[in-house]
Amino acid sequence: MLEHGAAPPAGASDPRPPAQGGLGTRLMRRKPVERLVAEGGQGEGGTLRRSMGMWQLTMISIGATLGTGIFVVLGEAVPDAGPAVIISFVIAGITALFSALSYAELAGTIPVSGSSYSYAYATLGELVAWICGWCLILEYGVSVAAVAVGWGQYLNEFLGGTFGFTIPDALSQPPGDGGIFNLPALLVVMLAMVFLLGGAKESARANTIMVAVKIVALLLFCGVALQGVRSGNYADFMPLGMTGVSAAGATLFFSYIGFDAASTAGEEAKNPQRDLPRAIMLSLIIVTALYCLVAAIAVGAMPWKKFQGSEAALAGIMKDVSGQNFWAVLLAFGAVIAIASVVLTVLYGQTRILFAMSRDGLVPKVFSKVHAKSGAPRANTVIVSLFCGVLAAAIPLGQLADATSIGTLFAFALVNVAVVVLRYKRPDMPRTFRTPLSPLFPAIGFLLCVYMMGSLDAVTWVVFGVWMAVGLVVYFGYGMRRSRLATAEK
Repeated sequence: MLEHGAAPPAGASDPRPPAQGGLGTRLMRRKPVERLVAEGGQGEGGTLRRSMGMWQLTMISIGATLGTGIFVVLGEAVPDAGPAVIISFVIAGITALFSALSYAELAGTIPVSGSSYSYAYATLGELVAWICGWCLILEYGVSVAAVAVGWGQYLNEFLGGTFGFTIPDALSQPPGDGGIFNLPALLVVMLAMVFLLGGAKESARANTIMVAVKIVALLLFCGVALQGVRSGNYADFMPLGMTGVSAAGATLFFSYIGFDAASTAGEEAKNPQRDLPRAIMLSLIIVTALYCLVAAIAVGAMPWKKFQGSEAALAGIMKDVSGQNFWAVLLAFGAVIAIASVVLTVLYGQTRILFAMSRDGLVPKVFSKVHAKSGAPRANTVIVSLFCGVLAAAIPLGQLADATSIGTLFAFALVNVAVVVLRYKRPDMPRTFRTPLSPLFPAIGFLLCVYMMGSLDAVTWVVFGVWMAVGLVVYFGYGMRRSRLATAEK
């Protein structure tokens, strides 16, 4: 930090707040990178603990990603794309890759909990940062709920095959899907909350075990379902053309937010500048390979039209191919663990986004209070978990998945812009990872995100527009005046 009246070092931006100006100046005020990094881990009443290495960060990425698209959303995507859902996964993965390259550079340069929100604050200004953070709340909070919705389907598969009973639809489906209240969805969010309240180290250890279980479960599915693959199931490969493939890809992009979850752990990583970029890229490669492998075998083992309305498709395929309940029950158990891992890690990411926004004064201070003993933001965790749990219990899966996709794509588009802006404004900053062929690759990432957003239906855009309008009301009514940069100017 600079002493009062001192000039900043050559080549560095001045960390002192800018002078009070007009509305445009206030909306464009940026938080210096040095200040973002210096405040890393600091909360109200305590600090976050640096306890995670590259392995734990990679497992957070895989934990937040692997399972969502295969175990839950596959039944939503295949009716749009048919067997070409394999291409949809590739398109979504390539889109994620270009954005992941930008994330990797910024995560190594600005290793803080705010992820793309903090990157935007340092490069594009406070209003854009708020919009990005508001999108991240949609991305993380709603995706927790979306994944939790599908958890109940696999739980019923496991309970039915093992104990001979299932939870009635009235208590295992949301309103609109034949139920009154999705109790399993609420339950899995509450279980994740309990782990998170114990602290980041304990949560990372539990997540690593769950990730190992779900990888084994998916490889087991491939081994059994491969016996049921029929070439005829690939015959009508692209029944709805590229329109259907693009629509499915946009929905499946929701499954690629894992590397973003890793970037939210920047203030709890031992060596974030080195480990975050590696964890982001490694996890994306592993997850994309597994997604494409499982999808190819799944659509080969079951006609694509049968996927309609199925949120536990893989377990059904195992049962049909083997003719036995044993394999389906085993897979259902793996899916129960897998989806719980996604809920845990994405819920973790949501709490850390709000932690960073609260520290900047844009949301209430309660979200940045750190418990002295556990080193975790406990009040934040409880509030977010209750909100996501109730949302999961009351809203159908398809609506949640598409809403998450558009928030994710918007935030990723901003990250691709941010990496170019930071290169231009701070070219001499130390970078442990550099996006290849910048600004070409970030530009491609940005355009792919915009293209995928355009593939989503009108209802999703209306929901997104309403969400953005509410966010702007909250910002102008609360965040703009209470921002720490704003109070420092007075």
